[in-house]
Amino acid sequence: MAVEKIIQDWKKGHFLPICWLEGEESYYIDKVVGYAESNLLPASEAAFNLTVFYGKDAQWQDVINACRRYPMFGTRQVVILKEAQQMKDIEKLEAYVENPLQSTLLVVAYKDKKLDARRKFAKSIKEKGVLLTTKKLYENQVRPWTEELLRSKGLIITQKALALLVDAVGNDLSRIDNEISKISVNLGERTQITDSDIEEFIGVSKEFNVFELQTALAARDLPAAIRIIQYFEANPKAGPIQMVLPSLYSFFSKIYMMYGTDRRDDQSLASMFGIPPFVLKDYKTAAKNFNYEDVEKALLLLHHYNLRSVGVNDSGTTGGSLLKEMVVKMIA
Repeated sequence: MAVEKIIQDWKKGHFLPICWLEGEESYYIDKVVGYAESNLLPASEAAFNLTVFYGKDAQWQDVINACRRYPMFGTRQVVILKEAQQMKDIEKLEAYVENPLQSTLLVVAYKDKKLDARRKFAKSIKEKGVLLTTKKLYENQVRPWTEELLRSKGLIITQKALALLVDAVGNDLSRIDNEISKISVNLGERTQITDSDIEEFIGVSKEFNVFELQTALAARDLPAAIRIIQYFEANPKAGPIQMVLPSLYSFFSKIYMMYGTDRRDDQSLASMFGIPPFVLKDYKTAAKNFNYEDVEKALLLLHHYNLRSVGVNDSGTTGGSLLKEMVVKMIA
């Protein structure tokens, strides 16, 4: 069941007594928990009928006792268990899950873990309530997801700005949402986000970023690549090596895929890679300037320098120096 379906059902007054949220993507879990905590009960009732536990400090007996209370001055109470993955003996909640109180909504946030679907506990939750398992988005899903989020907020974005935003933030959906909200506050009456907005409000340079480094590498333009890396050295938050290397690996991996596909038209290739067609020009340029062996070499170099960046066979070379050394070997 999708997050939107859960919230829409609640808005319509349709409640199952258990809502178990688990898995890798905390953004969706936080969204449901946040709605339950802030919107399900009127302010006059929340003081009596809203109880919030934190897994690290909570005892399973206390959670069950809270769930078995009847609401005061209202028809429903909400019990929320946050960070449930830190709670000891959490499966002892099974005794309550098998016979829940219909006037209680128990919302459980079980982050970064999943229940064993074969166990009776998970089966009981599915039978009595809602079990939502979340997953991290794949790389090619982040841009469409971001565009859809923008549409839901009444905003649009240029393709260059979208690329800058996603390249800077990655697949951290909570941070993407926060950054969009921050930009939106500063747009005034405008509804379109441009690359200048990304530069001003997020701090991603239009000229010196991973996106432009890919363009320089695609053209085998060593001076441009070095200038960008020097900017990263002077502005450590703009391009830490831990962010740059995965982006470049993704870039060269897609070029590698181009040698193994019969697709040649831009729309088909862009769809396969999950990127907007305007970005494809860099990939096509790179495919012309890097032959099959060059791309393999680039991928091996990226793997090698990733290991060095975390201290494997390296005594502390700076990220900027590692990047310079790597791009020289790629382009030379």
